[in-house]
Amino acid sequence: MAVVERGQEGAEEALLRRALRWANRGAGRASPNPLVGAVVVKSGAIVGEGYHKGPGTAHAEVVALGAAGRRARGATLYCNLEPCCHYGKTPPCTDAILNAGVARVVASIVDPSPLVNGRGLEILRQAGLEVSLGGLAEEAAHLNRAYLHWRRSGRPLVTLKLAASLDGKIATAGGESRWITGGAARAYVHRLRRQVDAVVVGSGTALKDDPLLLPEKAHPSAGKPWRVVVDSTARLPAGSRLAQSVAQGKVIVATTKRGPAGRVGRLEAAGVEVWVCRRDRRGQVDLGDLMTRLAKAEVLWVLAEGGGDLSWSLLRDGLASELNLLVAPLVIGGVASPTVADGEGIARLKDALRVSELRCRKVGEDLLLTGSLGPDVHRDR
Repeated sequence: MAVVERGQEGAEEALLRRALRWANRGAGRASPNPLVGAVVVKSGAIVGEGYHKGPGTAHAEVVALGAAGRRARGATLYCNLEPCCHYGKTPPCTDAILNAGVARVVASIVDPSPLVNGRGLEILRQAGLEVSLGGLAEEAAHLNRAYLHWRRSGRPLVTLKLAASLDGKIATAGGESRWITGGAARAYVHRLRRQVDAVVVGSGTALKDDPLLLPEKAHPSAGKPWRVVVDSTARLPAGSRLAQSVAQGKVIVATTKRGPAGRVGRLEAAGVEVWVCRRDRRGQVDLGDLMTRLAKAEVLWVLAEGGGDLSWSLLRDGLASELNLLVAPLVIGGVASPTVADGEGIARLKDALRVSELRCRKVGEDLLLTGSLGPDVHRDR
């Protein structure tokens, strides 16, 4: 039984941070539910804690209260997200909290679900519990940023992952791209794949590299990430590694009415799901339509892995929210070598897309640049 020995303010933060660490254990499994951890404290000692493992399993608050047992009466419960107050696959957490006799609840942020959105905390207040909100709110929002984005926008969070040389090339003029970055960078990408709901690539990448897009050491019960190929004319061969790997997870080809019926039929016969999306003004897959469809299928977080045309299209259409750029200590050169963002590009420098909150760190021998591509990405500032 862990003992809390800090002052009140420091102890509160430490316990919320502990709840966040518990919540993170559900990464890659909890979706489409949020990542939630909970810690129960009685008389300065931790008497119960736990996290939500995934849809249909007990919520974090219920796990922690179950571990605490009778010691939960008069205790304080710490959690990184507002407790739910509705029946879904499991009963409301507010009922469990009230039945356990908890005296106080400390939560980091409100759950924006239309079934919750402050009502969970209000139910607890009306029942006489002391309720505190807002501790470690920024950290809690970052942990559940995909869930929050999905709830508020109706689209998945899109993280744009790119690997390039120092001069921005993603392959040589001859198409060679394996491997620009080193082993540590590739391990980082596999960790990302284990967390997201879908990995999306363009048809050019799928045809050239014939990838599997599966993460190493994926949790066997996750069922994700789905693999999605943006392929306006359904060119992906039914004999490709992706099409032949549907037993290892869902594969979707997002195409348009331009995809010939024969190609579509062969893909479907192989077990690939074919989604016929709207066309944009260029006759390509309308990426907004694709993202809306993915969101409705409870895909909260998308990792877009290129190539350059898909990356540019996501940036141009304002669909990418995060940038993860791995930069290798190489110079490739060549006017014909593809870059991280091809397409038509920007005509005037003042209209260039800007990355905010830019951070840089070493990953093995490579650099990782991360930043935000928020709603003001197109605005000069």
